[in-house]
Amino acid sequence: MNEELKVSLVQHDIKWEQIEVNLERIQYLIQNNKFESRVIVLPEMFATGFSMKPHKTATTMRGVVFNWLKKLSDSTNAIVIGSLPIVENNRYYNRCIAMYPGGNLFWYDKKHLFRMSGEEKVYSSGDKRVIINVDGWRIALFICYDLRFPVWCRNRNDYDVAIYVANWPKTRSYIWKTLLSARAIENQCYVIGSNRVGKDPVAEYEGASTVFGFDGRSLNRTILNKEAIINTTLDFKSLYNFRNKFPTWMDADNFYLNA
Repeated sequence: MNEELKVSLVQHDIKWEQIEVNLERIQYLIQNNKFESRVIVLPEMFATGFSMKPHKTATTMRGVVFNWLKKLSDSTNAIVIGSLPIVENNRYYNRCIAMYPGGNLFWYDKKHLFRMSGEEKVYSSGDKRVIINVDGWRIALFICYDLRFPVWCRNRNDYDVAIYVANWPKTRSYIWKTLLSARAIENQCYVIGSNRVGKDPVAEYEGASTVFGFDGRSLNRTILNKEAIINTTLDFKSLYNFRNKFPTWMDADNFYLNA
């Protein structure tokens, strides 16, 4: 495996339900980033904003946004991860896609739907956790509200990195940072939180996209209220040594999930 994993978090201002504008903006930000990323992480619903009108915004697994992801992955030679509204079998899903160069892909459908916005009324919930492999690194995919549910996110010694793509509002930013750190500590893993900035009809967002180390400490300078790309290099040897020195996972309680 590769001992290092270079990751870039794209923190952009999502224009409400303006797909082409958002895709062009992301493309511009990435083109001007000189960091040789292996993984690029976009926010939740990066092309539309957190819209409850999937009949207007959703794409198929062969649609415009999907094809754009494929081209971006090929052009950057990076795995591109982010969520978008998908329509499939007459149902809508908030789906996090991990697109690999060459077109191979995996996806995770959001388990915990944000009822305070009525997400559960228009989207269908996923029922399976998804862990992908990137150069030997095991990476778990989650979406926004999932962050509040530690049992669902529990590391059973089956992942090294947890990624949370989000539209997390400014009014609850303290909770965002606290829970990201907590998930890193309790699961002894790296935790990546990629969040948006700007405003939509519902909320204001300050970003605070962050990578936390396995000790719960931030690995990057927090950038608030402006677009940015946050670049960080993860080190597997440090993670491995920490887990062996302080193996709390060996004393974890066994449990089963009825999804």
